[in-house]
Amino acid sequence: MTPSRDISRLIEIMAALRTPVTGCPWDLVQNFETIAPYTIEEAYEVADAIARGDLDDLREELGDLLLQVVYHARMAEEQNAFAFGDVVEAITSKMIRRHPHVFADKDGNIQPAGVKSAWERIKAEEKAERAARRPPEETAHKSLLASVKAGLPALTRAMELQRKASTVGFDWNDPRAVLAKIREEADEIEAALDRNDKAEIAEETGDLMFALVNLARHVDADPETALRATNVKFERRFAYIEKALAAKGRSLDSASLEEMDALWNEAKTAVVPAKAGTHTA
Repeated sequence: MTPSRDISRLIEIMAALRTPVTGCPWDLVQNFETIAPYTIEEAYEVADAIARGDLDDLREELGDLLLQVVYHARMAEEQNAFAFGDVVEAITSKMIRRHPHVFADKDGNIQPAGVKSAWERIKAEEKAERAARRPPEETAHKSLLASVKAGLPALTRAMELQRKASTVGFDWNDPRAVLAKIREEADEIEAALDRNDKAEIAEETGDLMFALVNLARHVDADPETALRATNVKFERRFAYIEKALAAKGRSLDSASLEEMDALWNEAKTAVVPAKAGTHTA
């Protein structure tokens, strides 16, 4: 089988990988749940290539992400649910339906504000249609938080859950109150540590992270963006430690924690922070 610019070749390759007996043993045992984490990972790698401005890498990462779509579509086809062509038809129909000013209206003279309002109206209609297709027991009670997608990254989903709850007044009024909650959660982690209860420690750590997201929301900081910036800063400062040790003919394995900590403190003053207003200990 040879490479091709035609999407049908990629679909054929996936079908071959999933063919019993002759296919790939690893691919054959996968399902929607086991592949989902890879789908999320590939989406992040696309975002990373964009952030780095690496278009060659972006081309490759978009291919990896496309493979995920083909993979899920193939597994659905095996269950007689839908195929890749149905996925394409669904999204093309949706884009045409959501852009009547481009594909239907003759004059096409809609203003940007009108585009947004039309988009929201059509989305609401689609949502109502999907709800009407569900069994009555699934629509008997719908939580305010039901529209927050379960598959979102945890930080993003925490932010969206909090935003939804805040629309009905279930919210803190002052970021300092959130800060007090953070201190409370930290104390609860310490108590759990004293009891050496791993399950409780994990639960309380989650509570602390949720409270931190709440603080970020109250100070208009995106938690995902803030954490990404801190990750970059951590990498840069750790690289400073590695280079400083290498300059002395030393390795990380040969350095004590005290030595590395001292170099870390040097890095904090020697390296310009990645983003103004972002601080670490």
